[in-house]
Amino acid sequence: MKEEIRQKLTGAVIGLARTCENNEKTENTNRVFLEALTVAGDWSASIFDMSEMLEKARKYEAEQGLKIKAEDRPAFHVSPYVGWMNDPNGMVYKDGVYHLFYQYNPYGSMWGNMHWGHSVSKDLMHWEHLAPAIARDTLGHIFSGSSIVDQENVAGYGAGSILAYYTSASDRQVQSMAYSLDNGRTFKKYARNPILTSTQRDFRDPKVFWHDATDKWIMILAVGQEMQIYSSANLKDWSYESSFGEGQGAHGGVWECPDLIELPIEGTELKKWILICNINPGGPFGGSATQYFVGTFDGKRFVNESPEATKWMDWGKDHYATVTWNNTPEGRHIALAWMSNWQYANNVPTTQYRSGNSVPRDLSLYTSAGETYLKSSPSRELLELRGKEEKKCSFKVDRTYNLDKLLSDNTGTYEIEMTIKNRNAEIVGFQLFNSKGEEVDIYYNLVEKKFAMDRSKSGIVSFSPDFPIVTFAPIEDNSEMTLRLFIDKSSIEAFGDDGRFAMTNLVFPSEPYNRISFYAKGGSCNVTSFTVYKLGLK
Repeated sequence: MKEEIRQKLTGAVIGLARTCENNEKTENTNRVFLEALTVAGDWSASIFDMSEMLEKARKYEAEQGLKIKAEDRPAFHVSPYVGWMNDPNGMVYKDGVYHLFYQYNPYGSMWGNMHWGHSVSKDLMHWEHLAPAIARDTLGHIFSGSSIVDQENVAGYGAGSILAYYTSASDRQVQSMAYSLDNGRTFKKYARNPILTSTQRDFRDPKVFWHDATDKWIMILAVGQEMQIYSSANLKDWSYESSFGEGQGAHGGVWECPDLIELPIEGTELKKWILICNINPGGPFGGSATQYFVGTFDGKRFVNESPEATKWMDWGKDHYATVTWNNTPEGRHIALAWMSNWQYANNVPTTQYRSGNSVPRDLSLYTSAGETYLKSSPSRELLELRGKEEKKCSFKVDRTYNLDKLLSDNTGTYEIEMTIKNRNAEIVGFQLFNSKGEEVDIYYNLVEKKFAMDRSKSGIVSFSPDFPIVTFAPIEDNSEMTLRLFIDKSSIEAFGDDGRFAMTNLVFPSEPYNRISFYAKGGSCNVTSFTVYKLGLK
């Protein structure tokens, strides 16, 4: 009976607001709609107990999680305890702990029934699964967003409280807020949600951060194919400042999951702002991907310094919804991405759970040929995963050179670090492969100035026609190339020249790749250093 009453009241109140909106297109439209939804929120809070839903989800997790074997999970990537994961959300650092919230369906391994899942870590490597943090309500599913630490008690819930901003999504998307007084373990929703509405269909993914120069809080939102910027003095009332996007970058799909951060330029004392913009579809190899813009931000307006350029943060197929942690120590800007692609994310061949996150990456800027680019370097915490190492002496590759065993006890989780010096070859590369004939071909085309990864024969690829593919990244003209590869059970992440390019691709081999065959075409090359590290949590 309680559920039936809730549905009828919600329908009545929202229907009334829709009527007001349709009959009178004035500046009061959003105010009327906001007040109507607030009424719905006020009464629903008394009969719609989020704790009941979260407890139900926790019980289901406990039952189903036992069915997943540890060896079936990624070894050093965050994955859901059970069910479905997509976008990283609400990432914030507080009191020595990194909080990672994420889009989460605890009841199935496909998208739907969106909650905020929650994991915590002290070192970005060892993660503890906590109870789901926020469950859906009368305003809709809990879509993506961000969190901040309210150090000065601006919102009035207490100094040091964590505030979460997220999109409530039903047939209309609005912005909502929740607060935590126990370091993110539990949240209470703001009684007067939603805090921001729009007449736009796609209106989501709020990223909130503090802007020192204007002494205000800033919110950036994805709205269709643009980003909108808002400001606030009290973290509850938000004023529109500007929009960005028209005529800028890629527009093959909806813009989502924005971020706006200031980064140092290596080798200088200068800084510039980057606006991170995730797009789906419209990526360079189909489906979803992450683009970015470099420019200036004055607290009101972002200006792109290269409006004619489209810049991609990662050149693989499986890197999306990238955002950074708020409040990180040492001024670091640490990014995390969802490691999948909307073209096939619901169909990848894993059981009981789907999806994981990328490895954490520290962001900075560098300049090349007068242009400023984003650098994504593997976070230093990954060094702590290194265990047993196999180091090879320098060797020359003239046509081919084979290494029959990467590790004696290869469980499919390792890092390869190498330096290649070209000797007039047009193409230099290597194939990672196993005894089943499954392989990943990775190579530098030095004539076309491209780095490529071909996963078309990598293992299980038949679940989607969009999965077997070659991805490639532009590279600089350089006779010496450094490369780090992070291989987990079902992923390969490549970082060239300390992160000047990054490439993230899923793979699903039936057994670990444990052999490597180097080749050179049109000349030869020297592999001057080659080390394989077994990776694992300690």
